[in-house]
Amino acid sequence: MLAETTLARPYARAAFELADKAGTVDHWSRALGLAAKVAADPDAAALIGNPRMDAERLLALFGDVLGDNMDGPVRGFLDVLMHYRRLPLLPEIAAQYETLRRASEDRIKVRVTSAVEMDDAQRAKLADRLKQRFGSDIDMETEVDADLIGGLIVRAGDKVIDASVRGRLQQLGRQLVR
Repeated sequence: MLAETTLARPYARAAFELADKAGTVDHWSRALGLAAKVAADPDAAALIGNPRMDAERLLALFGDVLGDNMDGPVRGFLDVLMHYRRLPLLPEIAAQYETLRRASEDRIKVRVTSAVEMDDAQRAKLADRLKQRFGSDIDMETEVDADLIGGLIVRAGDKVIDASVRGRLQQLGRQLVR
């Protein structure tokens, strides 16, 4: 996993810089997202990993899925990835590209795990508080984990805020053992 992250980083940066300079950040986001889905598909992965697969046929496969999103720069980028056998990194490249995009737009991705489903008003209130806390706009993903008993856990990059009952009970247990 770490090796994939490290290998994908320069490609994600190059794609973002190219898109940012050309003013096509949204276009590249769509194209990389679609290309990542192709690369993650088990059948396509078998073709990508096949050394006898013709480069033009492989690019045609991506072209069929990407459609209008497969313009010259995107095709050239995929060609470079294919040449260096980095097409399997496309899901990680797309994820890192989106991180760079959010950073340039002063937005952060936040994953919130709660013990119960939150309604729209609760999500909006939490998003406002997180925006104040982190000083950035929030892209929030939510999920439910009843094992938390109550409360929630917020993950934003490498920051974790554990405000769950389970987390507090674990913390209390560690303090009692000391």
